[in-house]
Amino acid sequence: MSEQIVFSRGSFFHGTKADLETGDLITTGMKKNYNDQRKSAYVYFAGTLDAAIWGAELAEGDGRERIYVVEPTGDFEDDPNLTDQKFPGNPTKSYRSKQPLKIVAEVTKWNGHSPELLNNMVENLKKLSDAGIKAMD
Repeated sequence: MSEQIVFSRGSFFHGTKADLETGDLITTGMKKNYNDQRKSAYVYFAGTLDAAIWGAELAEGDGRERIYVVEPTGDFEDDPNLTDQKFPGNPTKSYRSKQPLKIVAEVTKWNGHSPELLNNMVENLKKLSDAGIKAMD
């Protein structure tokens, strides 16, 4: 019998293509998920499943899209890449931390965005990249 996970208010998620296990730590210093060769000074996560789905769908790599339920191990702040101008007030509940995130479970059943919506997002991100606009860190 498989374990059923019930998400509660306050659950945090991380979307990626990395193949990780429960108990693993997501740490800083890794290559970023998106079209960027810099090493990340922060780990990123969200309080909404939808934001984590975007993370999984847009992550580079050949692995399968995965969403993990994570637990911050230290202080965290609103992600300025999204909250400063794109989504004032942080409705996406997007955060970052210099401290590791501990994986407590994997979300195995979720629905991705439509191919049209995903393609539109990819094209918009490509335009930003072509214009030299990268995520701040």
